[in-house]
Amino acid sequence: MEQAAQPRTIDALLAQYAESHRNPTNELIHIVCVPVIVFTLLGMLWALNPLVALIVAEGSLWYYAKLSRRFAAGMFVMTTLMLGVLLFMPPMTVLPMSLALFVLAWVGQFIGHKIEGKKPSFFDDLRFLLIGPLFVLGFLYRRLNLAY
Repeated sequence: MEQAAQPRTIDALLAQYAESHRNPTNELIHIVCVPVIVFTLLGMLWALNPLVALIVAEGSLWYYAKLSRRFAAGMFVMTTLMLGVLLFMPPMTVLPMSLALFVLAWVGQFIGHKIEGKKPSFFDDLRFLLIGPLFVLGFLYRRLNLAY
């Protein structure tokens, strides 16, 4: 008897993440708030030193490439656009804007999880802080009928 193939790591992580993200309102909140959190985190790092933001982005992309090259490509485009916006923002506005939007986006996330009735996935496994953006990107990939 043949043994069933193990799911790819990315598929297993996304399935586990999806368990606490089934409510359509929570999903919508995540579609808005997760990219804002990524952007503002990059903004805070950029305010510290643009090189720090680039190093963190590169490390994240390396992790994404290990999980799925196609997701890594999408995240590369998203990250490049976000860093480009930061590059052209007046330097003195980056940190205050990033801090304010970071807090608002996290409030949104917790409201979404209150609606969902389940705690955020990263409470169980910090890797899910990096999986959240892939979960959101997965919505776009499915809409465009792209494999990941």
